[in-house]
Amino acid sequence: MPVEHAAIIGAGIAGLTAALTLSRRGISCEIFEQADELVEVGAGLQVSPNASRILAELGILEKLSKVWLEPETIRLVSGSSLRQLAAVPAGKFARQRWGAPYGVLHRSTLQNALLAAVEADPFCRLHLGVRLGSNSPPVERPADVVIGADGVWSKLRQSVPGSPSPRFSGNIAYRFTIPEAEAPAFLDRTSVSAFLGGSAHLVCYPLKETGSINMVAITAGNAAPHAWRSEPTAEQRARLNLQLSGWNSAIVSLLEEQQKLTFWPLFETTSGAWQDGRRTVLIGDAAHAMMPFAAQGAAMAIEDAYELAAFLANRPVAEALALFERHRAPRIAKLRQRGAFNRFAYHAKGPIRIGRDLVLGLKPPQSLAADLDWIYGYRAQHTL
Repeated sequence: MPVEHAAIIGAGIAGLTAALTLSRRGISCEIFEQADELVEVGAGLQVSPNASRILAELGILEKLSKVWLEPETIRLVSGSSLRQLAAVPAGKFARQRWGAPYGVLHRSTLQNALLAAVEADPFCRLHLGVRLGSNSPPVERPADVVIGADGVWSKLRQSVPGSPSPRFSGNIAYRFTIPEAEAPAFLDRTSVSAFLGGSAHLVCYPLKETGSINMVAITAGNAAPHAWRSEPTAEQRARLNLQLSGWNSAIVSLLEEQQKLTFWPLFETTSGAWQDGRRTVLIGDAAHAMMPFAAQGAAMAIEDAYELAAFLANRPVAEALALFERHRAPRIAKLRQRGAFNRFAYHAKGPIRIGRDLVLGLKPPQSLAADLDWIYGYRAQHTL
């Protein structure tokens, strides 16, 4: 029997995108969110071409492109010398090579655009302030499928036997923004820059819509279970300074001066089942939360939502869910491997760091871009 109505748990990027993609298939949905209102969480977000082409199809991209920045390049820079090691062209190059733009923006900008589209869609109904636990969602009409888009701490995951479990990744993100007018000259106003150093890296890019520069330093670290964002303690700040030993003094000073530094322990999920063989399925971080070393967390949630709708459009639910997991899992696994490799390369020390810098220096931009074709050039399937 074809799917007519869906229940979606979570109104983040994954859940809202799922609602819109289902609506395009004539499938109505109810979205249940435990928060009483959708508030700003996080800061900057990179939207690569594999995700932006889906947003274009959903009618979201035009609104975003008026306020976001399409960086000219994605730069890898030495954290000690501030010398550029390599750069992947973006901007017009991204549109030409991968058929869609690469943009950076505030996470809330994307979420608000998705939310506005959902609220204007007669096939979608949003319920706020609904705390489910392990109970079934209080749907207004029977749901043929229940979609868990409730993040790394998913409650719905308990309904899927053998599902993934959250775990601390061993990495800490220190996030902050600074007004662009006050940013030091070494921060590029037109590009995404990743400064690389032993045991840490620092990603920076402008947020055009807020007139600020998004900054996130990622290091190895320890965290208590279920810890989330907070102000770093004096001990945690001292540990960050230790991780930045040998870095350029301009970067170290910039971080030391920040009063509104946010401490984010990074959690991921283990491998496990994404669906229960009947009518419940997990997408996005609920299924496969991963580290940001490939900047693909949001993009994978968007791809998941789009391709799940394609499977549900013309197959019985149980079959669609099994095929969805079988189709998506290899891509997620490959991205996890790329993220692990990037972490190794970005945080390299000693002779490995020297070798990394030499290899990057020898690679022309076209070669670096070709290494990303399988990620950015991926075209999520409309019919599956």
